[in-house]
Amino acid sequence: MSRIANKPVQIPSGVEVKVDGQNVSVKGSNGQLNLQVHPSVSVVQEDGALSVKNSDQQSVAMAGTMRSLINNLVEGVSKGFERKLELVGVGYRAQAKGKTLNLSLGFSHPVDYAVPEGVTIETPSQTEIVVKGADKQKVGQVAAEIRSYRPPEPYKGKGVKYADERIIRKEAKKK
Repeated sequence: MSRIANKPVQIPSGVEVKVDGQNVSVKGSNGQLNLQVHPSVSVVQEDGALSVKNSDQQSVAMAGTMRSLINNLVEGVSKGFERKLELVGVGYRAQAKGKTLNLSLGFSHPVDYAVPEGVTIETPSQTEIVVKGADKQKVGQVAAEIRSYRPPEPYKGKGVKYADERIIRKEAKKK
């Protein structure tokens, strides 16, 4: 039984929510996001909170999933999400130029990453990248795509890694 679905999503001040059948639209200071709710789940708006109701026993897990997705929408338009990346390695650099991110990752050529709509990228230093946005899935996807250009390797730890990621190091080969 999903206990997550039983907890209502609180709507903070400054966030406007509109429920139209299976479509939930959330508008706030960081933008507007929409979600198409699964047909076996219904969303009810009552006194400053959104409640998720499931119709049958099979849709209990889907109700919990939809509640989490709606909570991410509300949190995204009010606070926003961010993901930090670090570049580890000699000569590894990042520089944000408008809607592109220029990366020097030890290849024979620089890597240019086009930043999608709804996401902003900042580079506080040459070895740090901060990905920000209202959509949690999109922020995580952009961070994963940047990391995939040069994932951290286990011997020296060189590459692009998440700020909170711990790399398990391997011992070098012995003669």
